[in-house]
Amino acid sequence: MGYLACAVIPVSAIKEYTRQLDERVKSFPESKELYEQLYNNANPPETAKSIIVCTRRYNKYKVPESLIGLIGKVYMFDGRLPFSDEYRVKVEFESYLKILGIRILQCTIPDRLAAARAGLGKFGRNNFIYNSEHGSYIWIDAWVTDEEMDYDPVEENIRLSACNDNCGKCIQACPTKALSDAFSMNRGKCVTQLQCFNNAPDENMRSQMGTWLYGCDACQDACPLNKNKFTETEEFPLLAEFEQYLIPERILEMDEDTYQNVVNPRFWYIGKEGMWRWKCNVLGSMVNSSDSKYHSLIKKSCDDKDMHVKKLAQFGCERLGI
Repeated sequence: MGYLACAVIPVSAIKEYTRQLDERVKSFPESKELYEQLYNNANPPETAKSIIVCTRRYNKYKVPESLIGLIGKVYMFDGRLPFSDEYRVKVEFESYLKILGIRILQCTIPDRLAAARAGLGKFGRNNFIYNSEHGSYIWIDAWVTDEEMDYDPVEENIRLSACNDNCGKCIQACPTKALSDAFSMNRGKCVTQLQCFNNAPDENMRSQMGTWLYGCDACQDACPLNKNKFTETEEFPLLAEFEQYLIPERILEMDEDTYQNVVNPRFWYIGKEGMWRWKCNVLGSMVNSSDSKYHSLIKKSCDDKDMHVKKLAQFGCERLGI
């Protein structure tokens, strides 16, 4: 059906997730509230018995040159979009499971941990799942069922041996230092978290976020294990047509109708009321680029009706001396 691999493990294989969250909270108490939101992922229903895990790759798609360094690749090629082949495959596989009489429980689990315990990949120092052929450009689909099944061996060693103390390039590349130690991360400082979910990162944090608008590939791009892993042979559906809406200048001038009906359905993490976030992300990107071609747009945004946008534009003018 297009998946790279599939495995089945008992629900007990992910029981350590609570302990892992405890360790993150201890290491990064300032992000405690964010990690507390994930504890439910470690507690599937009492009737849950098995986890079915499948992996697929997204490194077969062409990356538009205009989006490099702006949009994270996994969000460009999001298989949850109803018009994608990946979405169709997932729906077909779920139909197949139902035909077999396997009931799918509606719950969320730690997909990466499940994939690693299922032997479908290993954790890199940057917390992504890797396999030898496609690097970390792996998407994971997982289903929980109340049926006991024939299980694959549960993998004990889930960390990449190649991620040794002599590398650390992913940690060095992390713009906000959310990656400060191997196989760990401060979620509250992750660029994607700051872009999409935080109310408004302060100017100091904005200055560290680089030019990214939605997502971040810094640690993956820096990883030697990802070198030459993107084959770029196929076009992702409608991405070429959508690319025009992600030009930074156009985002700053975007109207509410375009945002609600075009941009948000395609990139929904920021939310229906989040047009101001997009504009702030663009302004932060423009300021951090130090490109003079954006100066007039930054100055114009000082008169924006949204206070978040206006404040960030004013900061940008002060920082750039314009």
